[in-house]
Amino acid sequence: MPSLKQIKRRISGVRSTAQITRAMKMVAAAKLKKAQQNMERSRPYAHRLMEAIASLAGRTSSDLHPLLAVREPNYTGVVNVTSDRGLCGSFNANICRQTQKVLADFSGKTVELITIGRKGYDFFVKRDAKIYRHFPGVFQELQFSQAAAIGGSIVDLYCTGHFDRIYLVFNEFKNVVQQRIVCEQLLPIIPQKPMTAWRSVEFIYEPNSAAVLDKLLPMYVNIEIWHILLESYAAEQGARMSAMDNATENALELVDNLSLQYNKARQAAITKELLEIVGGAEGLK
Repeated sequence: MPSLKQIKRRISGVRSTAQITRAMKMVAAAKLKKAQQNMERSRPYAHRLMEAIASLAGRTSSDLHPLLAVREPNYTGVVNVTSDRGLCGSFNANICRQTQKVLADFSGKTVELITIGRKGYDFFVKRDAKIYRHFPGVFQELQFSQAAAIGGSIVDLYCTGHFDRIYLVFNEFKNVVQQRIVCEQLLPIIPQKPMTAWRSVEFIYEPNSAAVLDKLLPMYVNIEIWHILLESYAAEQGARMSAMDNATENALELVDNLSLQYNKARQAAITKELLEIVGGAEGLK
């Protein structure tokens, strides 16, 4: 049985841990508020731009641009989006497990990973997965220029024929305690059907449709990557806030149990001393 001094030292350590986790929860809550605002601002623009570009692509031939070209998926790339830091519950583990399922679906074909975030990279390096490219430190200071750099690399890999399909696996933010893992195809771009009111409308392209697509389709990829990074960052902060809240509650519960154990041990020690005193007094008689 541990001594009173050991129990008291452990109570002090758990209380210090609870203070740290409570502070981390408050920091995550502040970051989440800002991340959620940025994400909510980008959602309408990203969705409308994607609809417009997809509608434009649906009106043209897939031969006009390499990003529309559909090839046999012999070489597949999977973009795994995780965080650079831990202490966010099962946030990263769930994404990596889903990515493993996606990789298993392409067994027998060449599949390579593009990892965004250190946790996903560390996970797959330990399992000897084929990692073609790694983008570390993206979430330390999230900017659109980083998304454009990643999008440009992905576009080059697809246009040069290194990959025939590119998929994204990431966490979509729903609320503070819930995220949704999404696996979607990024390239080739799948054209959507034009809206009913626009189906009979003929557009005039200036200078021509190929030039318009050549400008807009890479922008589509960059905006999609930027939107995904914002979603993942907000989901990460929500998961960390929830994890730190649970850790704080568990620490306080442990303090209560240790305090009860300390009081019982102290009472037992006092009772033992009293019995020794009474026994000594009886012996003197």
